[in-house]
Amino acid sequence: MGETAILGETGFAARYAAALYALAFEEKRLDQVVDEMAALGRLIAESGDLRRYIGTPLTDAAKAGPVVDGILETQGFSTLVRHFVGVAVTNRRLRDLPRLVAGFAAYVARKRGEIVADIASAHPLSDVQRTQLQARLTEAGYSNVKLNEHVDVSLLGGLVLKIGPRIYDTSLRSRLQRLNYSLKGAA
Repeated sequence: MGETAILGETGFAARYAAALYALAFEEKRLDQVVDEMAALGRLIAESGDLRRYIGTPLTDAAKAGPVVDGILETQGFSTLVRHFVGVAVTNRRLRDLPRLVAGFAAYVARKRGEIVADIASAHPLSDVQRTQLQARLTEAGYSNVKLNEHVDVSLLGGLVLKIGPRIYDTSLRSRLQRLNYSLKGAA
């Protein structure tokens, strides 16, 4: 049984994560690579143009490699992270780059004994909200939680928290959907 299976991750994202982790650890640049991969995730999330380019199924791998590498080089990413992305592009995994970044973050968190909580909110969380959320998670038995936040304006309000197999949805969108279903049932 491989180390990725022991850590609960399977599939291509786990293999990419384990390979990058091992290489960064071997080169004694693990903390730098962890920071850069988090920055890459933020770059993809914040740049609509880059997100569209990555998500386009018609993007040619031969052309995409130099384009994406140029973007990462101008943003100051290390050769190691740029090569990692280059391997993903060569293996026709450019569309999966956000999954690879998230998979790496989850892999690192598990190696460090952390639990990853994915949080989607309609608006960015304030420091007070983040602290309150951490306190609630600690009360619920999740003491060492790493928050992975992203904004989803379609939620309208509230948030969706995914921690392990559990999903807690307090979004306004889901509340409106439940109200709609109940009204249809009453008619």
